[in-house]
Amino acid sequence: MQNEIKDIWIDLNKELYQFILNKIKDEEIAKDILQESFIKVISKINQLKDTSKVTSWVYQITRNTIFDYYRRSKITSISIEDIDIPEAENDSFEYTKLSNCINQKIEVLTENHKQAIILTSFKNYTQKELATLLKISYSGTKSRIQKARSILKDKIMDCPNVASDKTGKLLDFDNN
Repeated sequence: MQNEIKDIWIDLNKELYQFILNKIKDEEIAKDILQESFIKVISKINQLKDTSKVTSWVYQITRNTIFDYYRRSKITSISIEDIDIPEAENDSFEYTKLSNCINQKIEVLTENHKQAIILTSFKNYTQKELATLLKISYSGTKSRIQKARSILKDKIMDCPNVASDKTGKLLDFDNN
């Protein structure tokens, strides 16, 4: 039993830490969640029936631990400043204006729509993970994300220098 747990730790430690860090974006909290996940693995290892599925089992425990963290912290408001939006290689003035416009449009969304956009688009949550986190149905989550994207798209169309086709499909932004 001890050797199994030691092998799991050796095999998955770094990989799980990166997985958690991608979801949490805070190194100390990620380390805490990693430790908490392995405590759960140790305490529940005897419940694992199929040892060939140990990796997926450990990941599921880790995902649930991440969800537990968010439930405990009770995220009620997400700010655009809390996320890392990748910068474009082109640091042009026009790109900066467009990014600022998009950020402002996200910030004025309702809290539910802002949360759906930020967590799925910038924090890499799957729709199922978001449904679990928000404690709503998967289909309700999909609808919320689609609605949030639609509202955001309409708001982005008001940004200066945004180009679209006749159907409203976003094409590009103009550098002029």
